[in-house]
Amino acid sequence: MEQFRGTGVALITPFTSNRAVDLEALERLVNYQIDNGVDYLVVLGTTGETATLSKEEKEIIKAKVLEVNKGRLPVVLGLGGNDTLSLVKELKEGDFDGFSAILSVSPYYNRPTQEGIYQHYRMFAEASPLPVILYNVPPRTGSNITPDTVIRLANDCKNVIGLKEAAGDFEQALELLRRKPADFLLISGEDKLALPFVLAGGAGVISVIGQALPKAFSQMIRLGFEGESQKAFEIFYSLAESIDLIFSEGNPAGVKSMLDALDISRSFVRMPLVSATPELRQKINIFVTKFKS
Repeated sequence: MEQFRGTGVALITPFTSNRAVDLEALERLVNYQIDNGVDYLVVLGTTGETATLSKEEKEIIKAKVLEVNKGRLPVVLGLGGNDTLSLVKELKEGDFDGFSAILSVSPYYNRPTQEGIYQHYRMFAEASPLPVILYNVPPRTGSNITPDTVIRLANDCKNVIGLKEAAGDFEQALELLRRKPADFLLISGEDKLALPFVLAGGAGVISVIGQALPKAFSQMIRLGFEGESQKAFEIFYSLAESIDLIFSEGNPAGVKSMLDALDISRSFVRMPLVSATPELRQKINIFVTKFKS
């Protein structure tokens, strides 16, 4: 499980101007991460606009990321939903060769009870051929995975190895850190809380801004692990504005605009999302220019 300590990045899905998947840009994006020190990749997560991708497009994206990566970094596959039995069928019939773990979001829209969340993940874990990382993101799912439910799953399901925690509640995160099994990974799902997570004993982050500024962000996390908090916070303060910018009009419109400014990929998103406003793009361009200098 050490392979999931550090900086993971939730990859965008680059699109061309006609909103087709841009495989050339995806190749640049993957190599950009590897060349600049991230620790693992996450494909087909929320940031990848997975909800608007067809089954065929998902397979193409998965294959391209694995082809470019060439085994250089662990790759985590995003796979979640609100129909437990359909997910179990997908787990039993799918090909997961080349992936190291599955990141699975808590059921959304249905708003199950804590017992429902537990039973969903228990059935998911029993069917999964790979280690499972839970994903708690109440602003998107409409329900929180409580610490009691997380600890219960960690103890009862041996292949549930960690949690991506994006509830925005640091007090809850501290309770999880206090109570979790020693080898259970608590991973920040929020860029601004990533360094405090690490300093408090967390396993790192699955980041959005990290894919735009991978060298600086992954160095900040490494310094946190090394106990160099002052140096780490110096990097954090240099990045804080960029985090505010990329989330100010929603994800992934902001980070796609920053990647466009960096000449990695274009800023196109799929409806119902819309691209960042000219005002935000200008602010992002100014930040990138200053940061690169």
